Amino acid sequence: MTATPAKHALPSWWRTQPHQLDNYLSSESVPTESDILIIGSGITGASVAYHILKKHKGPKPPRVTILEARQACSGATGRNGGHLKPDPYCFISELVADYGPEAAEEVAEFERSHVDTISNLVKSERIDCDLVVTRAIDVQLNSRECKRIKAGFDHLPGIGVKSAKRVNFTDQEKAEERSRVKGALGCFSYEAGHVWPYKLVLHILGRCVEQGASLYTHTPANSISPEKDTSDRWTVFTPRGTIKAKHVVFACNAYTSAVLPIYSDKIVPVRGVCCRIVPTHPVKHLTETYTLRWSWSEFDYLIPREDGSVIVGGAWSKYFQDTDTWYNNAKDNEMIGSAKEYFEGYMQRNFHGWENSGAYVDQIWTGSK
Repeated sequence: MTATPAKHALPSWWRTQPHQLDNYLSSESVPTESDILIIGSGITGASVAYHILKKHKGPKPPRVTILEARQACSGATGRNGGHLKPDPYCFISELVADYGPEAAEEVAEFERSHVDTISNLVKSERIDCDLVVTRAIDVQLNSRECKRIKAGFDHLPGIGVKSAKRVNFTDQEKAEERSRVKGALGCFSYEAGHVWPYKLVLHILGRCVEQGASLYTHTPANSISPEKDTSDRWTVFTPRGTIKAKHVVFACNAYTSAVLPIYSDKIVPVRGVCCRIVPTHPVKHLTETYTLRWSWSEFDYLIPREDGSVIVGGAWSKYFQDTDTWYNNAKDNEMIGSAKEYFEGYMQRNFHGWENSGAYVDQIWTGSK
């Protein structure tokens, strides 16, 4: 099964303030040739184009073309939870067991560097994307899972994984007070951030267009030639014409196998749910990002917004058994099961101080990665 972008996707709240490039076309037809063709306009595609053009400034920059099947940044990047969140201890413990402490530390440092890199980019480019650097709180709500993760965390410093030293652990005695989450059995905290992903990416795309990149929204890459032609170029077929390129970058995430069927059993779309919850009565503002974890695979994630709302994703327990609704499924034009019901009253159930907030689900959407 190959996934193609669905028409009329459920609207993501991140896309409620469309940028002028949202439906942009550099021309009615794609150019016949390009040095570098990028398929996908999310964080990956935009970043690749940005760095190529930044590195090759001069009288003859490479010809860069970006294709997007729907609106700009309308896929996974424009439908996620807005987290800018490294993992300095949890998954890192798993990596230690499989690949050793040096590899685990390398991954941890690579993830951590993203907070600084994005922060520096936002400052240097003066990007209005609501970046907030704060702390993350991973709240453990299952005793056995908490003990397992804590044991892995305690093991890391002794084998040289320095990333664990950036993590603070609060035990059950003070976990609820520290996190404000009901029933917290322990929590880990460390530096993280959150951002308005659509605004970040559209600013980057704008810079790319200013520097000569061509952007074509509503222009899916339908197929690509199996081999290069005699001039050492790939041929990519689109509804707006055929384009030949020296290099093709696939930044289309869940939809890659639609263009490259060879990856149909290697890159499989996995669908998730996000929503925006808004309080109707005054409530103490949250200032940190959250993960609420009941088991290794069952967890929700949350970021607070400056306007008092929160973006929450997860609801895994409501649909994980019905694999057809989320595994190898990229239908972001329909909701998954009873996810919306799960998020109704979510803040009241889980957070101290929100019981009388009147918080409700303002918008809910789904997306594939």
